Amino acid sequence: MAAPLDQRVNVPIDDPNADTEWNDILRKHKIIPEKPPSPTPLIEEAILEGRRLAHENRLEGKDLDELDELEDLEDENFLEKYRQQRVQELASLTKKSLHGTVYPISKPDYSREVTEASVHGPVLVNLTSGLGTNIESRVLSELWRTAAAEFGEVKFCEIRGDMAIEGYPDRNCPTILVYHKGDIVEQVVTLMTLGGVRMGMAQIDSLLIKVGALKENDMRVMKRRRNAEDAEEERREKGGIRGSKKTTIEDDDDDWD
Repeated sequence: MAAPLDQRVNVPIDDPNADTEWNDILRKHKIIPEKPPSPTPLIEEAILEGRRLAHENRLEGKDLDELDELEDLEDENFLEKYRQQRVQELASLTKKSLHGTVYPISKPDYSREVTEASVHGPVLVNLTSGLGTNIESRVLSELWRTAAAEFGEVKFCEIRGDMAIEGYPDRNCPTILVYHKGDIVEQVVTLMTLGGVRMGMAQIDSLLIKVGALKENDMRVMKRRRNAEDAEEERREKGGIRGSKKTTIEDDDDDWD
């Protein structure tokens, strides 16, 4: 039976989660709850699992040339498995590469070349500016040509904005429209959200993945990401070297004080 309220004693508890003999006694008598299990083993298990998967998938996304460079470092059977996988992927891409160039279209062609064609897969349309002074429009048109040549399985079209939509304001150009199964599934007005005039192929990759035109593990995308990471790492290393030299010079100057 519980003690009357005026006879109860407040038990001092500094930290109910601490591993102390006093807390063990309190837990035994159910005065404080059992200590929750430590998350450390679960975290360690997740880290080990992540490392295991990273090791197993270390060749994921590497092209045939990159695989050949690893002949002396990897098991030949393991390498051959990925070589065969890459050959099959390349054959599949070649079979799907029906386009490979940007389609300049007119308004009468729009329904057939874009809306109807999107039944077979995403179609990307670049609504360009009619002014030669619109730098963003020029940047996107150049990227459009690069992307069309690299991703031949995806259809890229281009039409002047005011020719596609009467009265379409030039300030909204370039505008990207993505059609799939007859509907607009993505719309990007100007390049403001894509890096502006600094937009590059990495943003095109992300857009294509978002609309389902490419898979996340597409080897062309992964290679570009690795190259960008290598370039960034090299830039940091050079920056570190320059910083180190500057520090050394400053230290030398201090010696003369």
